[in-house]
Amino acid sequence: MFVVDSQVHIWKEETPDRPWVPGARERIRLNGHREDPFSYEECLELMDEAGVNRALILPPSWEGDRIDYALEACEAHPDRFGIMARIPQNKPAEGTAMLRDFAQNPHIKGTRLTFHRPQDRNWMIDGTNDWYWPIAEELRIPTMVHAPVWKAELGAIAAKHPELKIIIDHMGIMARCVDDAIGYWVAETADLHGHPNIYVKVSALPGYSTAPFPNLNIEKYVREMVDKMGPRRCFFGTDLTRLMGHGLTYTDTIEQFTKHFDLTADELDWIMGRGICEVLDWPIEG
Repeated sequence: MFVVDSQVHIWKEETPDRPWVPGARERIRLNGHREDPFSYEECLELMDEAGVNRALILPPSWEGDRIDYALEACEAHPDRFGIMARIPQNKPAEGTAMLRDFAQNPHIKGTRLTFHRPQDRNWMIDGTNDWYWPIAEELRIPTMVHAPVWKAELGAIAAKHPELKIIIDHMGIMARCVDDAIGYWVAETADLHGHPNIYVKVSALPGYSTAPFPNLNIEKYVREMVDKMGPRRCFFGTDLTRLMGHGLTYTDTIEQFTKHFDLTADELDWIMGRGICEVLDWPIEG
């Protein structure tokens, strides 16, 4: 099985010439990520141990909008890493120029937008991010979106920009919701299935359950998403550095799907890697 992780963060230590955004360290703790740097070399070693063929690097928000370290990883291992790049969402001129550059860079497979922090939560509805959607559609740049509270708005954007591929993070679940409390958010996301250009990451799942691994109490919500969206539009992902605090290995996160959840071989083929590669036009060799 070809396995692609749709979300990992890598980063270097904070230094005076590589400062993090204000309040970043507190956010890392709040969201459960480890604080120590996570290098692409360490990530690659863990990928090899678990049998992960590729991983998509989402440069972490605490480093701002820089993607230089992600590019370094891709240049060193172009067959293993791709980037969903950050952009300055509130700076249209700068962001547009960056998107045009991104469209020419083979390492950048798309972008990732966030609308879940206090500073960016309203950017989807107050006009701040309106510039982005048409240019991303024009350039055919797939876009991951973390916007738990704006499902109807995402549906409207998908309808207005049918050639723009929108990938919703973490089944659209609000941060720190667990167990059956995730059902509302999952249902909201699954109800967007009528938009053929909307896709979903069934990612970071152990963080949404207080039950022991393999978190079978939330399997029904994965099943709901796969049944409504279809397996070709659901993508495995770990958010690995957030799950390290749960005492899980990379292999555990894979086997949650392949050994513990009730998914067919065909469904797993799409969910675990084939689907995201097709959407991002990242061919699987052989």
